[in-house]
Amino acid sequence: MTGPARRLGPVASPLEGRKGPGGPRIAVLVSRFNSLITEQMLAGVRRRLLERGVARHDISVLYVPGAWDMPQAARRIADSGRYDAIVAVGCVIRGETAHFDYVAGHASDGLGQVALTAGVPVVFGVLTTETGEQAMLRADVHGADKGGEFADAALALVELYASHPKGGDRS
Repeated sequence: MTGPARRLGPVASPLEGRKGPGGPRIAVLVSRFNSLITEQMLAGVRRRLLERGVARHDISVLYVPGAWDMPQAARRIADSGRYDAIVAVGCVIRGETAHFDYVAGHASDGLGQVALTAGVPVVFGVLTTETGEQAMLRADVHGADKGGEFADAALALVELYASHPKGGDRS
């Protein structure tokens, strides 16, 4: 039997132990489709990043038409070298056709490929729900606040990547 998700305690400031000037630069890639949901998640991401010490000018919000478009946009953003992490925020709600499976699957597989090859963390913040009501409950910044959880994941990964540089000395 599965219980409720356990919330993690506060995350250490992403500014601690960071090399170079300033804090982490975070790109928030947001799907315009189901914008009532995605804008709520964006609010949660922004709020949590600011609470954790990320400067407002280090948070960039970039929009794409829908979840299907997120992998190609995430690849381009990662390749720009401007960001320390990408949080991909979208919402796909099941309908009466197979369209849900294609869009959700492509977003998941594509963002996963980018995450494995980009050199910067890519957080999968795409809700896949049966109903709009389920999506709203998960997106609500005063409820489940999935946007805040996605921000925490990005900061934890930025810290992990910083403490384990690629190609580092193994001796």
